[in-house]
Formats: sequence, C-alpha cells, structure tokens
Amino acid sequence: MLTQAAAKRWDVVVVGAGPAGTLTARGIAQTGASVLLVERAAFPRYKVCGCCLNPRSIELLGTAGLGSLLKEAGATPLHGVTIAAGGRRSAVALPAGFALSRQVFDAALVEAAIKTGVDFLPQTPAKLEPSTNADHRLVTFRQGSQETVVEARFVVDASGLGGKLAADLADEVSPNSRIGAGVMIDHAEDDYPPGIIHMACGKDGYVGLVRVEAGRLDVATAFDPAAVKEAGGLGPLAVRILAEAGFPAVAGLEDMPWKGTPFLTRRRESLAEERVFRIGDAAGYVEPFTGEGMAWALASAVSVVPILQRGLSGDTNGLAGEWVRAYQRQVARRQMICRWTSRVLRRPRLTKLLVRFLALAPGLAGPVLRGMHRR
Repeated sequence: MLTQAAAKRWDVVVVGAGPAGTLTARGIAQTGASVLLVERAAFPRYKVCGCCLNPRSIELLGTAGLGSLLKEAGATPLHGVTIAAGGRRSAVALPAGFALSRQVFDAALVEAAIKTGVDFLPQTPAKLEPSTNADHRLVTFRQGSQETVVEARFVVDASGLGGKLAADLADEVSPNSRIGAGVMIDHAEDDYPPGIIHMACGKDGYVGLVRVEAGRLDVATAFDPAAVKEAGGLGPLAVRILAEAGFPAVAGLEDMPWKGTPFLTRRRESLAEERVFRIGDAAGYVEPFTGEGMAWALASAVSVVPILQRGLSGDTNGLAGEWVRAYQRQVARRQMICRWTSRVLRRPRLTKLLVRFLALAPGLAGPVLRGMHRR
C-alpha cells in the first residue's frame, strides 16, 4: 500500500487518525476529493484520555452525519459528575453525554471514513518536508525499513499532543503544565457505577474514573510531574489521590500498566503554513474537563473542512488566516473556561470550598457546564 500511496498525487493527506484527523478525512472525502489518512500506531490502540463525549461533541457528530455512531458502538450514557476533595464530595448533574473508549470510538470513525472512500495507512510514521513548490507539499512515510515520499495538494496535521510532523515546529509549554496518564481496567469492583464521572482532586493532580462500554473502567489523570517522581510512579500517586479524596480504592491500581502523555497544556508556534493546517491536539491543548477536549477536536475537524474545500476549488488566497480565525472562534475561546477550572483545581483549599459549595447548591454549576457544552 505504501508504494501505491506514492504512485498518485493526493488532494489531501491527513496525518493522525484520532477523532480530529479522521473526521476531517471523512468530511473532505465526501466532497469527492482523494484523501489519504495515515497513523503511526497500530489500530485499535489505547489512548489515555478522551472517552467522555459531551452534548457539543454529540451535536458535532450529528452535523457530520454520524449521529447514531455512539449508540451503535455501545457507548455508556452519562448523566452526572461526582467531585471529591479532602474527604468531601458533591454530585452535579451533567447534560446528557456518553462514555466510549478511544479504542472503539477511533476505530468506528476510521471505518466510517473508509466507507466514504478514504484510504487508510496505519503503522506509518510521517514527516513533513520543507516547502519547495507553491502548488503541493511533500510528506515522507516510513513502514519498517521502507520509506517513500507522497505528494499532496494540502496536508492536515492531526498528529496529536506533542506531535512532530514538522520537525522544526516549536511548542510553547506552560511552565505549570501537568502530564496525563491513564489505564483501562477490564474487570473492576462496583464502587464506581456507570453514568457518572468520578473525579478525585488533590494538591498534586486529579484522577477521573468512568465506566465505558462493556462495563470497563477508564482511569484518566492529570499529575504534577514532580509529584509522580516523589510518589514513586503514576500508579502510587493515583492511589494516594483517591485515598485523600475519600474515594474507594481500586484493587491493583498501583501496579497496572499505566500509559503517560507529554505535558498537557501547550500552545503551537503556528496553526497553519503553506498548504498545511494543524487541528485537534496538534494545534494546542489545555487540561480539559467533562469531555470538552473531545469537543475541541471534533469542532476543529468540522471547521477546517470548508476551508480545505475552498482550497481544492482553486481559491487559495488567505486560507491560513481563515483557519486561524476559525480555530480561535471554535476552539481557543472555549479553552479559557478549562484554563480557569484547572487553576481552581490546583488550589486545594479553594477546591475543597468549591466541593462544599456545590454540595449545598449543585445547580449553580449549570451555567458553567452549559457554557462548556454549547455549540
């Protein structure tokens, strides 16, 4: 397939088969364009975060013609979040959402994209070559010892958090950024019922637990790197934060095969360059809350498709600037709420006060949640 990919000139090459990249590939293929979607990992694969989909994500999937995908994939309905800190907890109602593992969700999106005519290459690392021609870009693909160069009219960089499709692209990482970590538990006790996001907050980070399809328990965290080292690893720190918050222990959590991420909160040096657009986590990231990170990814995909469509029609004037404005409007402004939320959660006393306050008046969380979830 690698040789076949090099034998033609593609309208669009999308690098990264997460929700942002795959939904973009599917959307632009529906216009009749030739689209190649590449992914460095094998499918299906575990991802640390992104199993919660809020109402905005659900609406965006519906806009893309995939409104039935979540139910067909066996997603677990969500209706609430329980926040705990310092032994106190509060329960807050959530607008209806779903929880679905990234293994299942991403694979379902790829299948939907292939049905529209997208060509898919997994286990294929990619590197963007410097621009040498005004009407196309070159991308180098590698599979084992085999390497080839592919030509595309446009390239979409959806390579994810810390992705380096362009080797010289700089990141601005927040000085206080946390790292993500997670593990999927196939068989766990019933202490964490389905339908609820369980969130344990501590001074060194937080631990979120939610049931996904088939009753599996997804554990996703955001930790201060120094605290991970001090605690002796990701698992021990997760166990400690759960205990400090007053949540039930999860058997064997300390020794499970945890997977980590690069620093979470970061800003990209450039969202676009000549015939290249960066979307999803590759465009920048902020510690999310109640599934908002997935909504950013899907919104960037829906927003970039019409810009690509205009470029493919031959109108290439101002495309980079148009994408920057669309990203600011659909993603960056919404990230501000999560920035403020993460700042609150970094202050143990303030977090405990917030939990007590929400326990007395849980309905007051509604305006914040509606602001996060509205389209």
